[in-house]
Amino acid sequence: MTNSLKKRGQKIFRKFSRATVEAGEKSGERIRKNFLERISHVKNVRLLVLEWGLLVVALIMLALAQAFWFGDSYAENVYTTGGTYTEATIGEVNTMNPLFATTNSEKVLSKLMFATIATVDYSGHPGNQLAESITASEDGKKWTMKLREGLKWSDGEPITNDDVIFTASLIKNPAVNTIYGANLANVKVSVNEEGEIVFDLPAAYADFYSALNIPIVPKHILGDTDPKTLIENSFSNSPVTSGAFTFNAAQSSGSADEKIYYLSANDYYYLGRPLLNTFAVHTYKSRDDIINAVNASSVTATAELSGSDVDRLATNQFNERNSSLNFGAFIFFNLGHKSVGDKELRSAIRQGLNLSRIRESAPGTEALDYPLIDSQIKITEYPNLPEYDFDAAKSEVAELSGETPIHLDIATVNAGFLPEVAKAIEEDLENLGFEVNTSVYEESQEFINNVVSKRTYDILIYEIELGSDPDLLPYYHSSQATSTGLNLSNYKNFLVDDLLLGARDTMDSTLRTKKYEMFLQYWANDIPAIGLYRPNLTYYYNKNVRTFDNNVRLVTAIDRFSDVTNWAVNKTTKNKTP
Repeated sequence: MTNSLKKRGQKIFRKFSRATVEAGEKSGERIRKNFLERISHVKNVRLLVLEWGLLVVALIMLALAQAFWFGDSYAENVYTTGGTYTEATIGEVNTMNPLFATTNSEKVLSKLMFATIATVDYSGHPGNQLAESITASEDGKKWTMKLREGLKWSDGEPITNDDVIFTASLIKNPAVNTIYGANLANVKVSVNEEGEIVFDLPAAYADFYSALNIPIVPKHILGDTDPKTLIENSFSNSPVTSGAFTFNAAQSSGSADEKIYYLSANDYYYLGRPLLNTFAVHTYKSRDDIINAVNASSVTATAELSGSDVDRLATNQFNERNSSLNFGAFIFFNLGHKSVGDKELRSAIRQGLNLSRIRESAPGTEALDYPLIDSQIKITEYPNLPEYDFDAAKSEVAELSGETPIHLDIATVNAGFLPEVAKAIEEDLENLGFEVNTSVYEESQEFINNVVSKRTYDILIYEIELGSDPDLLPYYHSSQATSTGLNLSNYKNFLVDDLLLGARDTMDSTLRTKKYEMFLQYWANDIPAIGLYRPNLTYYYNKNVRTFDNNVRLVTAIDRFSDVTNWAVNKTTKNKTP
């Protein structure tokens, strides 16, 4: 049986071998007859072959050209996740506890790392952040706030009503001395049966919504800390956060005047994780240091320079963006201690200052005549202001001065165009017959303590925040003419006090507008201050990054971070969908 199978296999193999040989011989014969023997005929059709060859090459080249030329039509460069955004700021960081943020650097870190109950939204008006809703009673004395669901600290712990109550107690505690003390002064904070936070005010306050723009700190971290030593807690150096970023590390750079604070994207941020992996805040002591950093491309952006610095920038890698702010630059008078008539002196100065020329020292800014702006409130009729009359003003000054020129001390800070504006005002005052001394200070707590608080000036040229909604009580109410108040002119008019309190107390927008129109009449007549201009935020940023959107309306410079989750530095190519 085995031999029989073996013979059959051998027979089949021999047949397969013979068939293979025959097939090879026939294939070779066909190749010889149909190809090799006909190659010599190619010369007879060589032009046709050449044409077809060129046509094939042309088609291949056209296909490659189409892919190259029209590739951008099917793909686009888009910003994507990852990368580090670096911003240069001025001021030391003595603490990262947001309740004590005073320098520009501390304010930037606070905004990036800590969410607030309410905030200024993209439209430039009060909006919600940690709060899901904020409502006021009809009389404006009770405000109810409900937290969003699912809020978490950067360590994963929930943000609760207890954190809000705890933070409010710290803010209200005089021993803590936080910058937000005035926001909740005499306000009772509690939780109602529905689990909502209730703020009971001693009097109606139409703009209390804006006062809730305060950060929350974690009770589970700071609950056992003595309020008197709160700023000394390790939280100030390594905080647990609620904002878009959380603290990672800090280091000193090669320069003794620079320190870098590295922040990482917060996975628990209520708006979602930012596109950026890291946000690095570089702190410097002066604008000169920042200009050097920009020129060396050591930073991505800065908001600390003004339009006047553009000539000092040696790089073409940065764009410049100017955004209006709800701030005002004013001349504040503190002349009550002079031996001559206070109002007469202010009136003469107002008439003798060439404001058009002075405003030329702040190019690109918008003139501001009054302490209110249209985005806050629509005033139907503004009072008339004195027209410029140098000769009449000089004559009045001479009569007030007598034989001895009146000495005036001008104070301002080295920020924006203020030094240049102060110089222009000094020139006008000297031409009017005054003896003038101008001091330009660096922005610091020392300036606040030794100059502003003590009112050691006759004239202060300064920028103040006007807010998203009008509230002029801090700047012109007599109760604020103290070392801790912001009545920088020490202005006192009890009729004005009633108007400002009435405007703050009423929830009726029409009545509120009427009260502010009456206040403006007194303001124009008494001249506690002179409006100069609205300063801009000048933001220099690298051309290859995405920063705050052009449609974002800023109230303060720090509001640029309202859409920081969309900022980006990395790009990728993405195919377009039909």
